[in-house]
Amino acid sequence: MKNQRICLVDDEPKILRFVSANLKSVGYEVTSLGSGEELLEKFDLISPDLILLDIMMPGQDGFYILEELRKFSSVPVIMLTARSNPKDKVVGLNAGADDYLTKPFSLDELFARVNAVLRRSQSRLGESYREESPIVRTGELTIDVGSKRCWISDVELKLTQTEYSVMEILALNIDKIVEHKTFLSEVWGPQYRDDVEYIRVGIARIRRKIKDLLQEEGEYIITYPGLGYMLSSL
Repeated sequence: MKNQRICLVDDEPKILRFVSANLKSVGYEVTSLGSGEELLEKFDLISPDLILLDIMMPGQDGFYILEELRKFSSVPVIMLTARSNPKDKVVGLNAGADDYLTKPFSLDELFARVNAVLRRSQSRLGESYREESPIVRTGELTIDVGSKRCWISDVELKLTQTEYSVMEILALNIDKIVEHKTFLSEVWGPQYRDDVEYIRVGIARIRRKIKDLLQEEGEYIITYPGLGYMLSSL
């Protein structure tokens, strides 16, 4: 398989040089950009497999750039920030980020996050359609596990890689409660099993996307406080 392409967006030249050199040393192709506006302008040309996006930059900040990016792409994004405010993480996840990394970070932590996000992405994109893969239907919602796609009636539900992984777990356990720790371990990794905010924000984003397309009343994803979530057969 060709080397995976990572786009690093940060206004600090030292960060660009340091992170880029170390990612290249383990085999990634890296494009370094100094602003979010440059990312949006050159996105099609770069065609990245993953974006590392700083939050605090001159001009438009990373949150704005991520929101613009999510209007046309589901490419995985890890937010980078020097701020450790928990609210920043929620804002980033709400905007569609797949993960969040606070500076300063170790190379081991960076590599682990990058590997985990790319692994989720490639596991979705790399699996070919299989006839025996289930198609789960409930109300107007259809989840085709074989093609890794979802629809509301005949309109495709556009999900990020991470959101689809959450939806697939729900679909394969329809009418069963899936615990928080199961989502966190299977989608984000065992080290995230206590970070409930990730799954809460992910479920909220999926619900909003379903609601935007839904033509009928009904709650597809049921919350069981303190326990987990269930996809209901309506």
